[in-house]
Amino acid sequence: MLIDRVIAPYFETNCWILASKIGQECVIVDPGMARPNLVNEIVSKVSEHNLKPIAVLITHGHLDHMFSVLPLTAQVPMRTFITAADRFLLTDPMGALDRNGISQQFLHAFGKEKFKEPDEIVELEDFETFELAGMQITSIFAPGHTKGSVIFTVDDQQLISGDVLFAGSIGRTDLPTGSASQMRNTLRDRILTLPDGLNVLPGHGGQTTIGIERVRNPYLQSDFLDQSGR
Repeated sequence: MLIDRVIAPYFETNCWILASKIGQECVIVDPGMARPNLVNEIVSKVSEHNLKPIAVLITHGHLDHMFSVLPLTAQVPMRTFITAADRFLLTDPMGALDRNGISQQFLHAFGKEKFKEPDEIVELEDFETFELAGMQITSIFAPGHTKGSVIFTVDDQQLISGDVLFAGSIGRTDLPTGSASQMRNTLRDRILTLPDGLNVLPGHGGQTTIGIERVRNPYLQSDFLDQSGR
């Protein structure tokens, strides 16, 4: 499997690019935030491997993970996969962010105030398995960071974890639609039930594995998971 990434200059979000091998179809994950957008960097990386993008996977609707999805799909027509719960954020990204916070300040600075959906949206289902670019992908709902966060397994080898799980950490739960209690449930029931051998491709930072995080990540230990939270 070919795995590469473009790191967005704002918030250092990983935009993962996955394909079965060089010269094949590929999927793009979380095209993030750049000025004016991340499209040229993504197209350049795809061209480097002679790939054909056919789909965009959005792990959640935060601005730093979907800022460039509209211009990307306008230039390279393809389907965009997202959960129904986070779909509204494609047109109202501030619905899950702090008003007047840093993200809104960036939007003002960019002169970017209005958003609309890509042309072709596919709403994901929980534990749905489908084939894209010759890869078997399963979507697993993982609320907590946002209400509609989703993780993906790819060929039972890779886990696209978005901002649910990082190397040594997890995503924040204090923004609108986030929930600490839902995150604990997700970590307990959706992350810790996965096999140790899965390689983790997080929304920020470097790769890890479920096995490593099971042992080393403080947020996957019982003293954290057993806490009560809203």
